[in-house]
Amino acid sequence: MIKDNQKYFNRLQVVLDALVIIVSYLIAWYIMMRFVASETVGVLPPEVYMAMLLFLLPFFLLLYYACNLYTPKRVQGRRLEGSNILKANAIGGLTFMAALFWFGVGDISRIVLGVFLALNVTLTVVERNVVRMVLMNARRIGLNQKHIILVGYSRAAEEYIDRIVQNPQWGYKIMGILDDNVAPGTLYRNIEVLGITDSLSFILEGNHPDEIAITLGLNEYDKLEHIVAMCEKSGVHTKFIPDYSNIIPTKPYTEDLLGLPVINIRHVPLSNTFNMLVKRVFDIFGSMICIILFSPVMLLTAVLIKLTSKGPLIFTQERVGLHNKPFKMYKFRSMEVQSKQEEHKGWTVKNDPRVTGIGKFIRKTSIDELPQLFNVLKGEMSLVGPRPERPQYVEKFREEIPRYMVKHQVRPGMTGWAQVNGYRGNTSIKKRIDHDLYYIENWTFGLDIKILIMTVYKGFVNKNAY
Repeated sequence: MIKDNQKYFNRLQVVLDALVIIVSYLIAWYIMMRFVASETVGVLPPEVYMAMLLFLLPFFLLLYYACNLYTPKRVQGRRLEGSNILKANAIGGLTFMAALFWFGVGDISRIVLGVFLALNVTLTVVERNVVRMVLMNARRIGLNQKHIILVGYSRAAEEYIDRIVQNPQWGYKIMGILDDNVAPGTLYRNIEVLGITDSLSFILEGNHPDEIAITLGLNEYDKLEHIVAMCEKSGVHTKFIPDYSNIIPTKPYTEDLLGLPVINIRHVPLSNTFNMLVKRVFDIFGSMICIILFSPVMLLTAVLIKLTSKGPLIFTQERVGLHNKPFKMYKFRSMEVQSKQEEHKGWTVKNDPRVTGIGKFIRKTSIDELPQLFNVLKGEMSLVGPRPERPQYVEKFREEIPRYMVKHQVRPGMTGWAQVNGYRGNTSIKKRIDHDLYYIENWTFGLDIKILIMTVYKGFVNKNAY
């Protein structure tokens, strides 16, 4: 069964991690002895360094366990696993250095420790990705499968099946569906309805699944308590997939009100004061550095605009920002001067005659957006966040697109998760909002850094900017 397999995989993973820790430490020590040959290393004999390994090995394995590195790889993505490896090593390194300081051990080389941590993070990431690839390939050919029975035929059941069919590397195999309203024998993507929900006990006896997934429709939640009782009685691990995923976020924020679970409809990490402070400090320093770095580009752009067309250098336009408050967003002027009525006509289109010659270039390369660094410095915008819209479009989209106004719970950004995924300019508004909501609900400082790197890596050129 899959539980036994998981137990053996976890034991194997611990052995592999231990080998990586040992190898990383020995390589770090050898590099120090062979190439640095400093007096610091020579103070203590090799036996002392090897004795330190006896402490480091179990300590780091315990940290890996504490950082959820031995949960099944089906439910932990590469990025999360990598960040947990980095976190465990950072905690381990800082703790070890603090212990050396506390006990007054000054002869242990900090360089050995630094090289060890760098090697350990790198080699552990490589090792675990190799294991992941091996497991994924095994699952694709039908090995190490997790067998599941669904209770309830609903939109949630179909979406769950769709994802499993599209990702065979997860190793999930759905044995069938139980439902009271759909006739037995009905198929969805070759998954058969086996019978009614009350036949669950009988089905379990003959099939021995690893897991039960409750996928009841909203109109059947009156049966939920009875079905959960049957699942619990069976002793099979049970999970609940709600039929209201379009309402509840992927990472809901729950509270315990004296034993009563309370689910917050929208969890916004940036509503946390510490997170807000971290992001704001980063915006201030980041915008100041970017203003200095891009000042020659901005100066040249200003000169070219002045020489090629009449009008102001900077174009200001009202946008809606944090908490629905309007602000003036700055851009280099890329169009001929227009009246207020003409400005409200709509978005620019391909070969728009209003766009100047230099305007086409600075719009394509996003140079026209650089003055927004001053919006960031003023606190009206952030380096990363959902792109702000004009008031008339906010009024239009709030009626047409569900949850559109959620994007105004954070500061708008110069670049964002939607933009680095290709949703810029004349692209799907709904897709943009989906990406904005993902960013808002899953914000981390690391995600901001990733978006900024992707912005640079993918380039500033926007094929949808006219």
